[in-house]
Amino acid sequence: MSNYIHGYVPEEQERLVEQAGVLGSLIYPRIDFIGCKHILEIGSGVGAQTQVLLDLFPEIRITCVDAESKQLEKAQVNLDSFKGRLNFEHQDARNLQLNEKFDGAFICWVLEHIPEPIQVLRSLKSHLLPGSKIWLTEVYNSSFYFYPELSGLRNYYEKFNQFQRSLGGDPDVGLKLGNLLHEAGFIDINLFPGGFHLSQHDPNTLRRITTYWKGLMKSGADSMLEAQLIKEEEIRIMEQDLDTISEDRNAVFYYRFVQASATI
Repeated sequence: MSNYIHGYVPEEQERLVEQAGVLGSLIYPRIDFIGCKHILEIGSGVGAQTQVLLDLFPEIRITCVDAESKQLEKAQVNLDSFKGRLNFEHQDARNLQLNEKFDGAFICWVLEHIPEPIQVLRSLKSHLLPGSKIWLTEVYNSSFYFYPELSGLRNYYEKFNQFQRSLGGDPDVGLKLGNLLHEAGFIDINLFPGGFHLSQHDPNTLRRITTYWKGLMKSGADSMLEAQLIKEEEIRIMEQDLDTISEDRNAVFYYRFVQASATI
């Protein structure tokens, strides 16, 4: 997708694998595909979340759909040891053309990048069997709070979200999951808050997450530089501010995402 803020360079592909490890303990405690045989993963990327699902639910097969061929090629390498349980489809999730129906679906950090995400959910629903489970995890970027308040990080973060909106994405799409699922015709919809509230009571986790946050913010830097939205100095200051937060004795680092489950 040309509107993917993070790009497809090898460094970003590796960051996605790291992200699955860093955030996995926050995402997966609720995810439940027990009893499912074949699920559909939308926006599977390089297979980072796919591997977690395959490990958690050894009885399932997964069909991975992504709009970018480079991501699918990397996923096939990353998931080579699971290839008997996988299919890969290079398609736009807004207009799926698949030859079978599935008993589960998984979407994680994907709808934020797609204009008109309702089209994805409607297309997906048409490929699900009655009673299928769907699990979604999406961003709520407006929830981000940090202390001390540092202008470099705030400036960069606001430009990051502004740029994502200019590409047709929605950095707060997590808040809208309930309405989107309802409009697409899903039932039994449940919404769950997720995220982290960090301070110096747990300095190791604070440092680990602020380091991860640097990588997340820098993943959009090349595109933002190309769009002349930021300058190199602003990247350096953003990183410096995150280091300051990780060491400040009164530090607070807070962020929420939203998870949703539903059936048809």
